[in-house]
Amino acid sequence: MRALCVWVLVLAWGVAGAQIGGVSAYEFLNAPNSATVAAMGGHHIALMDDDVTLANRNPSLLNSTMHGKAALSHAFLPAGINNSYLTYARHRENLRTTFQAGLQYINYGGDLVRRDPTGQAQGDFSASEFALTAGAAREVADRLSVGVNVKLLASQLAGYNSFGLGLDAGVHYRDTSGRFQISLLARNFGRQLSHYGDTREPMPFELQVGVVRELRYLPFRFSVVYRYLDRWNVLYDDPEAEDNNTLTFLGEEQTGGRGAGAVFFDNLARHFVVNGELLIGKRRNLRARIGYNHGLRRELRLTDFRSGAGYSFGFAWETRRFSLAYGRGTYHLGGGVNQLSLGTTIR
Repeated sequence: MRALCVWVLVLAWGVAGAQIGGVSAYEFLNAPNSATVAAMGGHHIALMDDDVTLANRNPSLLNSTMHGKAALSHAFLPAGINNSYLTYARHRENLRTTFQAGLQYINYGGDLVRRDPTGQAQGDFSASEFALTAGAAREVADRLSVGVNVKLLASQLAGYNSFGLGLDAGVHYRDTSGRFQISLLARNFGRQLSHYGDTREPMPFELQVGVVRELRYLPFRFSVVYRYLDRWNVLYDDPEAEDNNTLTFLGEEQTGGRGAGAVFFDNLARHFVVNGELLIGKRRNLRARIGYNHGLRRELRLTDFRSGAGYSFGFAWETRRFSLAYGRGTYHLGGGVNQLSLGTTIR
């Protein structure tokens, strides 16, 4: 049962980060690293505030308000699987640069049962992966910041080992009011230094652009992330799927399957992740969050049943020295994954 859960989660994160799950190594990098990211649809790259966990996704979000911030996040996965993230940031005024260090670790278990094609047990095996991250960012122009994360990657799956080096690079801009922010991000480019077998697998590389807009007369801000700037087609054509929609597109009727227009708009929608955050209280220290990831919903949908796949929600509560955040993302009809983040300030 635990082995089945492992491969379901790997597949879920794969389809969340690529057009077909399992086409690249180190897919665990696409798993939400914090409750904030989990609640916001799995991708949240354009908000610059004091949440240090966001810098793991986009290093250009590092800023002086994160000085001394530390955070620990844990995802409560089924079958005893552990997925945790620890980070800390410091700002150096003399260098006008903010630095961070982080560790993302996932342990699938040490007592997974290896079986042959007939189902006979062949002993136990273990599986785990981690990413050790060091990052830095600085403001290079008025309200324009750039940042870089360097990641040392290691993966051990059933006795097969791989090491890699990854890099994230981002650019972030916010206007004078602070209500509009935009980021351009290149995630997970690099290469395997050693691979599992005879073939080197590609990295889960992705280009993203994200915007955040806060309303002027309402304490609410929304964000839109466009994924896969580096490629257009993110559809998986299932040969077993049956879809008899009829759609007229550009004057031509398509029958016996989805029309060209339906395919176009479905593919387009899979590039987007949208989310919103309601800021409650005079100091806005209570936040209610919701997100929607259309690509995740389409890839993990079931033909005969409706599920909450692709939807997420959560909240955050902050004091001067302490923060608590909760996020829940749904991946399957049977339920979702709860994620909790705790933060504090260490001077």
